[in-house]
Amino acid sequence: MRITFCRKRNEKRIKIEFPYHLGTIQFLKTITGSCWEADGRYWHVPDNSENRALLGLPDDSLPDNTLKALSEFKHWMQSRRYSSNTIIVYLNAVEVFLTFYKDRALAEISNADVIHFNNAYILHKALSSSYQNQVVNGIKLFFKTIQGRALNPELIHRPRGEKTLPNVLSKAEVKAILEAPFNAKHKAMLSLIYACGLRCGELLSLKPEHVDSKRQILIIKQSKGRKDRIVPIGQGIINMLRLYYIAYKPEIYLFEGQLKGTPYDSRSLQMVLKQSLKKAGINKPVTLHWLRHSYATHLLESGTDLRYIQALLGHSSSRTTEIYTHVSTKSIQNIKSPFEDL
Repeated sequence: MRITFCRKRNEKRIKIEFPYHLGTIQFLKTITGSCWEADGRYWHVPDNSENRALLGLPDDSLPDNTLKALSEFKHWMQSRRYSSNTIIVYLNAVEVFLTFYKDRALAEISNADVIHFNNAYILHKALSSSYQNQVVNGIKLFFKTIQGRALNPELIHRPRGEKTLPNVLSKAEVKAILEAPFNAKHKAMLSLIYACGLRCGELLSLKPEHVDSKRQILIIKQSKGRKDRIVPIGQGIINMLRLYYIAYKPEIYLFEGQLKGTPYDSRSLQMVLKQSLKKAGINKPVTLHWLRHSYATHLLESGTDLRYIQALLGHSSSRTTEIYTHVSTKSIQNIKSPFEDL
């Protein structure tokens, strides 16, 4: 993410540039006055203390000792090798919280203040439950590591988890999407996401040596949770990748952008999917992650054991994988409605 400053209609704005990421876009949309600049392909928001805190920018209104504590918190997370995304999220969350209580000494902040912040700030602004959880996690870690005191998690209000089902496409819809691109690179990228149940970031981080055609496996390095895993890759997708490799000759990454040696841009890949949906005549708001959900569900419906699906997807907990049992139609379709007997 690249953050700079600009002016729009003589108003100071914070300019935000980043590779396509749906969660970041949804977060920016919650900020009052946020705008998408189509020509320059960037977002911009009003330059004020609140937005600076949200984006992890220094705010002169915070006391020096608070800014020092935030800097120590950042360095602590970096030394523990937290991912860059986690560092940004936690740092932003804590800074928003401390800006809300900028007139209070850090030593005076208690569990009751976190509860009040949840109600007066997060709920008042109708921010998401996932953001509320991020704030609570960040605040707890900050006070435990930097302030040397733990807030009681039992007294901090957490939102109930939203029980949403993953979006799944039919095999016919997947086939139509994968056959839509004319470009060999585009076809190979979309096909590999579905064929191996990859996350977008996993696909774009692949290198040619991660494809083991002899053993017919794909090696996914340091994915979510800093874990490696392998997934089976069929002969059909191997043949497709061979043709693609001969045509494009990537140097470092398996799928590279316009500049050799640089990974393909995630926003461009999302546009590839959007164009494929249009050609296939599919009007659903499909994202790249729908292909991963469809891969898991279709495996389950074909009789693959849930434990193997968990390993293939790289889930740490079986509970995460069990969500696909709720969208699989194999067993549901065998149930006869009592309406049919009337």
